Amino acid sequence: MPCRCSLLHGNARIIRDGLTDAGYTVYGALNSPYAWVQTPKGMKSWDFFDLLLEQAGVVTTPGSGFGPHGEGYMRLTAFGSRENTVEAVDRIKKLKF
Repeated sequence: MPCRCSLLHGNARIIRDGLTDAGYTVYGALNSPYAWVQTPKGMKSWDFFDLLLEQAGVVTTPGSGFGPHGEGYMRLTAFGSRENTVEAVDRIKKLKF
């Protein structure tokens, strides 16, 4: 099986840099395929999940699913294709709060 490391690291960088540039606070996605994004304006994880799904068509994982310390965050993954990763970040960036 070929190594997908460069794809994963590239996708993680697209998520981290794109959402940071859009004003989100992003943790991780450096040596990991996961990015933790702080929800805007103190929004609850599930509320932000619903907003992303309904308004941007992007599926994420609410941080609250990982326990109480995950509340207020979303987890995004770099395991998608490059095209889908770029599209998801672009859709999230277009949201206005």
